[in-house]
Amino acid sequence: MRIDMTGLNRKIAPKTGFVDNISFIDPEKAELNNGIPVYIFNSEEQDLVKIEFLFRAGSWYQEKPLVARITNKMLKEGTRHFTSHEIAEKIDYYGAHLNMSTDKDMGYVSLYTLNKHLEPTLEILAEVIKHPVFPENEFNRIIQNRKQKFIVSNEKVRFIAKRKFDELIFGSQNPYGKTYEVEDFDKLNTADLAEFHRLHYRLSDCRVLVSGKVMNRHVDLLNKFFNGEPVGNSDNHAEPADNTISSNNRMFHIVKNDALQSAIRMGKVMFNKTHPDYTKLKILNTVLGGYFGSRLMTNIREEKGYTYGIGSALVSLHHSGYFFIASEVGADVTQDASNEIYHEIRKLQEEKIPEKELDLVRNYMLGAILRNLDGAFARSDNFKEILEYGLNYSYYKNFIEVIRSITAAELRDLAQKYLDRESLYELRVGK
Repeated sequence: MRIDMTGLNRKIAPKTGFVDNISFIDPEKAELNNGIPVYIFNSEEQDLVKIEFLFRAGSWYQEKPLVARITNKMLKEGTRHFTSHEIAEKIDYYGAHLNMSTDKDMGYVSLYTLNKHLEPTLEILAEVIKHPVFPENEFNRIIQNRKQKFIVSNEKVRFIAKRKFDELIFGSQNPYGKTYEVEDFDKLNTADLAEFHRLHYRLSDCRVLVSGKVMNRHVDLLNKFFNGEPVGNSDNHAEPADNTISSNNRMFHIVKNDALQSAIRMGKVMFNKTHPDYTKLKILNTVLGGYFGSRLMTNIREEKGYTYGIGSALVSLHHSGYFFIASEVGADVTQDASNEIYHEIRKLQEEKIPEKELDLVRNYMLGAILRNLDGAFARSDNFKEILEYGLNYSYYKNFIEVIRSITAAELRDLAQKYLDRESLYELRVGK
């Protein structure tokens, strides 16, 4: 069938409208026999299930650099009963997928599998979580690969800026600000990984998200394979001290004379999702640099041509949070690009955002929330983001209300309160 496009005027933008209704479906909650909480997002769309374990095992808890990341990476590199090759072979045979990841606060272990293969793949997942052995040969291979990637990446201005910025705003003694160098790869050993796993991958201190086509037997199988120590009966690990000591010098320049571009990173320590101004600042950030039509993109990319991309973000962490602006620009226009960033911030502080622009941002953000609720896997990921902070769907319901009701005057006041130039750090890496 051919569609007649002759009457289409491409100079006229299509009509837009506000997202009227966003509904949230609370997960079913179950509990394993030993007390582990399980949150279930059911869907009949596909005969597929995702099981994800959440552990407090991010870099915040490590005493040596790289321990959290390498421990998580090595969970599937050999267990009491399976070699790394056998694990990979079995997962591939069943058409399943094992995914490991960490961030600053959490360690995640996820299994995607067909329902008909749930039991044998869940057995592998249990081995990976409960009984990794961190074999020396696999450890040496991973360390050398990661070390080589670090050496290559550390020649890139963007990579240097990303690593060093956290240290700049949080301080080198804060767990969020501690960084790592090439020599730290050689200081790790398998005993470090085993001890980190013992302390931070406890069944007594985890939560489980199950999404997809979920059946009653899923909880029974989880009980079969994850009947570890009961919740509350283990000595939970101590929280590190949040000793943020930012530098008094707010302008830093790391010289890299052979760089064709300079990386610019600006920002400051903020707060997390539990703060009453967090959702309001998310809206202000979207206007500034949080989507492709943002002011930073329009000015510095589209109008000035200084960069291929620039953006800003408000990041929530369990014990803190931060705001940042990041871009790579031509080495000859670094100062000009920096001036334009401050110019856009100053405009937000001095002028009200036009209602037409604010309506566009409102609809963009409501649409993003709606997209993040499309399907059981997406709903599970969305819920995970608030579960870690002890929140529930009232957070999103309040967020939607704030998006719809916030005024241009409130956003101007927020820019004055939180984006004062004297409070921002600026890091440049390049010429």
